Amino acid sequence: MFTGIIKNVGTVKKYIQKKQHAQIKIKSRLAQADFPFGASIAVNGTCLTVTAWENDSFVVDAMPETIQRTNLHLLEPGKQVNLEPALQIGERFDGHLVLGHVDTTAKLVAKDQIENSVALTFQIAPEFVPYIVEKGSVAIDGISLTVARVTGQIFTVDLIPYTLSHTNLNAYELDSQVNLETDILGKYIVSLINKQVHSSVTK
Repeated sequence: MFTGIIKNVGTVKKYIQKKQHAQIKIKSRLAQADFPFGASIAVNGTCLTVTAWENDSFVVDAMPETIQRTNLHLLEPGKQVNLEPALQIGERFDGHLVLGHVDTTAKLVAKDQIENSVALTFQIAPEFVPYIVEKGSVAIDGISLTVARVTGQIFTVDLIPYTLSHTNLNAYELDSQVNLETDILGKYIVSLINKQVHSSVTK
């Protein structure tokens, strides 16, 4: 489990495609003690397992389902990724509950400077619209953010300077794909309502 508070922005050193899965080597200032072999780490919001350490870099493997559902297949040497080690009991909880189970990707359709903040607007597929709620939480590339505005398949988040300087979102250009994980509580609520509606219709 994660909180959506990014601890470091790492740099991809190597991306090796192996049939349907991939092996990714990432350089990071985080120490091996933060996530040893077998530990979970969120890479752009995707929960992966550390399989090796090499000096200042660690290695993770991304399975076929992960490659198909996320933006990890777009990584290449030199690209930056958001990193967050798994939450430990007793740690400060500042974001929201993030599982690292990416639902889909969203496309950046607008990037607007508003005084000292930046508004990022994304487009999502219709089936994910019910899970995006104004003033609700969403994880974009693993970053816990608040939804500022929603219009159909379009939603916007506002970023303060700190978020821009401590994550990889400032590097994204229009049409970039980001990983999207909707709020777990919202998923359960929508699922429960759908089951109740289906049950009443079939009676």
